[in-house]
Amino acid sequence: MKVTQLAIHLHQNDLPDGLDLGAVVAVDTETMGLDPRRDRLCVVQLSDGTGDAHLVQIARGQTSAPNLERLLTDPAVLKLFHFGRFDIAAMKRAFGVTTAPVWCTKIASKLIRTYTDRHGLKYLLADLVGVDVSKQQQTSDWGSEQLTEAQKEYAASDVLYLHRLKAALEEKLTREGRLALAEQLFAFLPVRAEMDLLGWDDLNDIFHH
Repeated sequence: MKVTQLAIHLHQNDLPDGLDLGAVVAVDTETMGLDPRRDRLCVVQLSDGTGDAHLVQIARGQTSAPNLERLLTDPAVLKLFHFGRFDIAAMKRAFGVTTAPVWCTKIASKLIRTYTDRHGLKYLLADLVGVDVSKQQQTSDWGSEQLTEAQKEYAASDVLYLHRLKAALEEKLTREGRLALAEQLFAFLPVRAEMDLLGWDDLNDIFHH
């Protein structure tokens, strides 16, 4: 898939009416911190993988985004994440909807790239897609009313290449006979995210001894 020059579209509160992002949509979120129970959702970014990114700023106290919610819950649209566990929980906390069906490049990487412990998006894109992305804005203030150009570019980069990354990981999963297992893990991911919101985090995991 050839990615054209990036175009970033910034929206307030929701996706515009009538926007069609296709059957597979890359999704990521930016929040005020790393605890979805405490830290509010600030930005949701989406891409159809053709070179455009749509950024939706979520206002403080906002509890509904009808067009976005419709996409997140559409059974005909696959939502593509990197570490979807966090993003799904953040959007569940904000809007009360369960995102499905989903595909997660981090889970796929951990399942197939067992020769390394580097499963961050930056490493995956460099290794499998040949793209170097900056993580400089990762810890910036996403609750600001005015996003900087650097923030917008960073947010867009997190979704722009996920379709290409999915293709590379899917090829390896198929080759090693682990695609069916990966798909079962993806199907469980929304449940895992809901468990996080209910308090069953890594320190008190229901699957631990």
